[in-house]
Amino acid sequence: MGAAAEADSPMAVLGKSRGCSRALGEPIRYDGDFLRQTEVILVQVNPGEAFTIQREDGHCQCITGPAQVPMMSPNGSVPPIYVPTGYISQIIEENGVRRVLVIPQPDFLLGAPSALHHPLPPLPPHLPAFLPHPVVLHPSLPPVFSGGAGDLASQYMSHYHAGHVFSEIDSYPVQRCPPFAPRDDRAGKTYGRLQKKLKERLGGGSSLSPTGEGARSPSPSPQKAYSTPSPNKMCNGGQGAEAEKETGQDGETQTAWINEGCKGGENLGVDAESEDLDEESLALRAALSTISKPKVTDVQASMALLSWSAPVPPDNVDGGLEVQNELRKALSYEVIISCGDEKDGMYHVVYRGDELSSNLEELRPATDYNARVRAVCRHLRGDPSEGVTFTTLSCAPDTPSAPWRTGGTKSTITLQWKAPSDNGSRIDNYMLQWDEGKGTEEFEQCYYGPEEEYQVCDLMPSSRYCFRIAAKNEKGLSSFSEVAEMFTSGGVPSAPPAPELTKSGASWLSLRWQPSPAPPSGDTVKYILEVDEGAMGCHFQPRYDDYKSSCTIENLRQNAKYKVRVRAYNTEGKSDPSMVLEFTTCPGCPGGLAVRGAVLPTSFGVIWEPPNDDGGSVVIKYVLEKSADLSGNSWEPVYSGPAVEYQLEDLKPGATYQARVHCVSEAGRSEPSDILRVQTPAVPPGPCLPPRVVGKPKARDVQLRWGPPHEDGGSAVTCYTLEMGCTHDEAYREVYQGPELDCTVTGLLPATSYSFRLQASSKAGSGPYSDCCEVITGPCAPEAGRNPQAICRSPTCVLVSWESPPCNGAPVTEFRLERAVADGSMHVCYSGPGTMHELRGLQPATTYYFRVQAVNAMGAGPFSEATPCQTPSSVPAAVGSIQALSEPELLKDPGPDAVYCPSSCLGLRWEAPCEHGAEIISYIIDLGERQPIQVGRITRYIIQHLQPDTSYKIRIQALNSLGAGPFSPTVKMRTRPRPPQPPRLECIAFSHQTLRLKWSEGCIRAAQSEVLQYQLQMQDRNGRFICLYRGPCHTHKVQRLVESTSYNFRIQAFNDGGEGPFSDVYTFTTLCCPPAPPKAPRLERLDDYTCDVSWEAVPLMNGDHIMYTLQCMLGNTEFKQVYRGSATSYRATGLHPSNEYRFRVGAIRQCSSPPDLSGPYSSIVMLLPLCVEGAADAGIGGTEAGEAGCSLTDEQCAALILALFAVTSILIAVVIQHFVIK
Repeated sequence: MGAAAEADSPMAVLGKSRGCSRALGEPIRYDGDFLRQTEVILVQVNPGEAFTIQREDGHCQCITGPAQVPMMSPNGSVPPIYVPTGYISQIIEENGVRRVLVIPQPDFLLGAPSALHHPLPPLPPHLPAFLPHPVVLHPSLPPVFSGGAGDLASQYMSHYHAGHVFSEIDSYPVQRCPPFAPRDDRAGKTYGRLQKKLKERLGGGSSLSPTGEGARSPSPSPQKAYSTPSPNKMCNGGQGAEAEKETGQDGETQTAWINEGCKGGENLGVDAESEDLDEESLALRAALSTISKPKVTDVQASMALLSWSAPVPPDNVDGGLEVQNELRKALSYEVIISCGDEKDGMYHVVYRGDELSSNLEELRPATDYNARVRAVCRHLRGDPSEGVTFTTLSCAPDTPSAPWRTGGTKSTITLQWKAPSDNGSRIDNYMLQWDEGKGTEEFEQCYYGPEEEYQVCDLMPSSRYCFRIAAKNEKGLSSFSEVAEMFTSGGVPSAPPAPELTKSGASWLSLRWQPSPAPPSGDTVKYILEVDEGAMGCHFQPRYDDYKSSCTIENLRQNAKYKVRVRAYNTEGKSDPSMVLEFTTCPGCPGGLAVRGAVLPTSFGVIWEPPNDDGGSVVIKYVLEKSADLSGNSWEPVYSGPAVEYQLEDLKPGATYQARVHCVSEAGRSEPSDILRVQTPAVPPGPCLPPRVVGKPKARDVQLRWGPPHEDGGSAVTCYTLEMGCTHDEAYREVYQGPELDCTVTGLLPATSYSFRLQASSKAGSGPYSDCCEVITGPCAPEAGRNPQAICRSPTCVLVSWESPPCNGAPVTEFRLERAVADGSMHVCYSGPGTMHELRGLQPATTYYFRVQAVNAMGAGPFSEATPCQTPSSVPAAVGSIQALSEPELLKDPGPDAVYCPSSCLGLRWEAPCEHGAEIISYIIDLGERQPIQVGRITRYIIQHLQPDTSYKIRIQALNSLGAGPFSPTVKMRTRPRPPQPPRLECIAFSHQTLRLKWSEGCIRAAQSEVLQYQLQMQDRNGRFICLYRGPCHTHKVQRLVESTSYNFRIQAFNDGGEGPFSDVYTFTTLCCPPAPPKAPRLERLDDYTCDVSWEAVPLMNGDHIMYTLQCMLGNTEFKQVYRGSATSYRATGLHPSNEYRFRVGAIRQCSSPPDLSGPYSSIVMLLPLCVEGAADAGIGGTEAGEAGCSLTDEQCAALILALFAVTSILIAVVIQHFVIK
């Protein structure tokens, strides 16, 4: 309602809805019966409360308590009263007068679920100014409002609100709404359309509730001071029902949204239907209200990231954890923000979704914002969270608008520009650039400073210059504005040509002149038209001053002469006047131009009246003009004389003509009279030209085309009738009727003569027939002939004959005979002029189909119907595709009595030939010199007892009850040779891990052409032989064997004849493995003559003992053994301090069977001599350094090298940085 957001008191709505809806502010009309049934009901307004009504004049009146407002009841009963949550209505009847009281509900004030427990604030300061007396709303009552449940009272509008229900907020301001501000018609219609859309969205329900209606109206006097916000007073900011429609929510959610009263701005009111919520819904709503304060991160100039935590669903929801999980999934959130620069402090919804963060974009730089988050679950909305305040960063100014010119001369231009938004940082300077008049896109700076105006000097006259501007603050330089083009001023314009008279009248003259050339600077050139009225005794006086090059001078004297001249001027000055011309005003135009008598198809008469004003001069003659152009651009004079009537002849029937008349006197020619438009009646159209043939006539159809008649009789031709007749028959018949100028006549006979004539028709009637057009259709392909006749002469020969069909105007030159078998395609088997053909080489016992086609010069005709013919049975056809059976097929199924051997058997298979109508009984296999073999009705056979490695020529013949068919083509096949014997296997090289085996061909190769291959196998631990090698080579190396182990081998040879037998098993044994070389020994000098040598032990090998031998070399002599034993250290004595010694150690494996195996020696370690020439300290240091260097391990050496490399890299980088880069 209009006063719901203004009056700080509860609201009561009285009356009953009458089922009608009206626009906001429309008064209610009542008849006499209604007024007789009305009853006065008093609405009690308590102290400190306010009540707003609408009077008869449309103005709103605010009544403050204590007061009693009399309201009219239509039926004498008190309808339902709708009050805010936490209040109840009470009706008191005293002495026959009913009073309606709205009082707080005690239980609601003491209950915890609602937040309406704030103390009453003081009365708003603007309310005491309205203290009128109570007014009875009769006969014009307030607007109708419908509630959300059932039929509501519509005759009364009372706003009765408690102050703490709609309290104002400091950090979250609320938009205030005036009590029904007056609306114009357009606003009323707009409201009606919005209310209708809202009803359709609610499923045809009632109008907005009073709370929702009140939230739509703007506030007449928003207060500047706000109290602490109430969390239960927030809803969708600035979106309303239309925003809910955009989010795509269902009808239930939209209804709950509207019931919250969110219309227009952000109204933070209590849910209108919170009274109807059960305990579970109230608990869920309280849980949604526990959402924590959001956090703002990543604040930029135009964006910020807002994040928050989800509220915890209540524990007392029916359904346990499953329902709580569903509620968590159904949670969504709304982010509302308020800008500190806005006057009303409105909150606006900027995000709706189920994410826990939102990226706020399109913010204003250097602006304070307050953001809150509200949780939504299904149709319930929680209270908004605590607001978080943040300020966006400053940035460079916005792009300024293009500068404009405020003044200038021939050599200067004065520019001015407007300061753009500084985006939080004061603009210090402006940068103005120009192109120096070069006309290029290269700009140079011409001004830099804080002023917003600048004058550019030393410019060329009538020249073009381009400028652009940018603003700068401490954050940076803005983008440059759009380029503005400006011109310097030029000289005085040249004198224009003398004016010309375009039209004249009794008291006016219309003049025009050629404009002066426009200067390149773009300055506007204006013109001054000066008139000299000689009779008035005045010189030239200006009568026109503007930029157009034409004007009309009015208020002139009749039949008077005037001298006229023109001047041009601009900002630089005026030009010389043009040549002076003299013009005279004309008399008035004749009147009463009308038609005299009847209008005939080729003539009509006109009459007119003399002019009312002759301008002081006698009319000499009249000039009558006619025009067939309806646009009136061309006129033709048809009469000139003193008469006032004339008969126009030689006109076209059905044409529209325009006529006008002038009068001529000594003063000149007058303006034309009003145009008279006359249309002559139409006549039937004239004869058309004979129709003509388009292209070459075809055999079955002819395309004809014609043109409209030369004389259409003044009416458009609407229909053409084409008639056709044969030459031998004079009767014509209609073949086409329509508006088109061509048609195609079908269904004609080839090589036949036809006659065509044409008739045109219009609304006036039908015209005469045209001359006849003779057309002879062309020839075409022959007709389809009769079915051909087929006679079988043998199983493979058929004689086919046929008759010649009608030729259709062209003789038959060729016949095409086609044949096909059942379910096959036709193909040509004969082409020629004959009428019979004998076909040979046909298949016996086969049904053939024959058809024939005739061909002439125009093409091939259709085929005749197909004639079937079946050839008699015959002997089988020749066997084809004889192939040898593969070895897998032979081994898989050799036959019941056959034993396959590759060297003495050949396997055959073939395809069964065509039986030619009689079933095949058997096959005969011919091997040349040997006796033929007859087999049964099979298609594969194994021939046995053949010679090895021998070639045979094989052919096969099929037999049926009619005899033996022809032999198949001869196929040559060869038996394989016998398999070879195994070679002898021997070991030619061996070690502890490998064995190299070799075998020779020996006497196993029978022929030079044979290609032998071998297969070498070795026995594994399980006693099975596995293949090691398969190929043509004679040697193979077996690797990755175990030392001192025996292995069994066997070999097999095979060729094209098959695999031969395996050889006997050969056994070969690997050698023992020598020990690995020990690591380098370590030296430790005990004194000048003694040194300890130690080394790491070598792992044992298969339980054999390991012995070590230590060798030493003095100087460049040979190594000598100084120790042999199982120990891993040795003390060398008797050393000389000045000599150099080298040591190495080797391992010896003591095998169980001699001999022992010696391994390779370790790397050499050197013991440096002591220095006796220098000081004792230096000698000791050198010795220690040498010993230390000798005692470094491999890991220590690698770490030392890595450290030296890192130090070197750092030093190189420092040198490059210091000497090269800097």
